[in-house]
Amino acid sequence: MPNDETLRQHLVKLLEGGAAHADFKGRDEGFSCGAERQDAQGRGTLAMELLEHMRIAQWDILEFTRDPNHKSPEFPKGYWPDKDAPPDPKAWDRSVYAFCEDLTALCALVKDEKTDLLTQIPHGDGQTILREVLVVADHNAYHLGQMVLLRRLLGAWG
Repeated sequence: MPNDETLRQHLVKLLEGGAAHADFKGRDEGFSCGAERQDAQGRGTLAMELLEHMRIAQWDILEFTRDPNHKSPEFPKGYWPDKDAPPDPKAWDRSVYAFCEDLTALCALVKDEKTDLLTQIPHGDGQTILREVLVVADHNAYHLGQMVLLRRLLGAWG
C-alpha cells in the first residue's frame, strides 16, 4: 500500500497504548509482593489470569499471521490458564516478558514496509494483518482496563 506510513504509525501507537487507552508498560508494576494473587474480595479476576489470557491470545494471533502451520489453542479453554494463582514466584515476570516480546514482534510486523496490511492471510478465512492487529489492540485494551480496575480495588493504584 503506497504511502501508508501514517497508518502503520497509528497502528503501532494503538498496540503500544497511550492516548485514550491504557498502555501495558507499568500496568504490571502494581502487582508486586503477591498482589497478583489477590482476588479483590471476590469482585475481580486474578491479575495473573488476565495477564496469561492476554499473553496467550496475543501470541496466538501473532503466530497465526506468520505461520501457516500454527495450530490455535482450543477455544475458549485454551486461551485461559489452568490455575488462578501463579505456579511460582517468577511466573508473573515470565508472562510479562513473553507478552512484551510478542507485542514488540507484532509492532515490528506492522512497521515492516514489506508487510501488506490489507491482503488476506493465505492460510486464513478472510483475515488480513490489519484486522488481526486491530483485534489484538482491542482485546488488550479491554483486559488492560480490567487490570486497572483490579489494581484500584486492591489498593495497588498509584
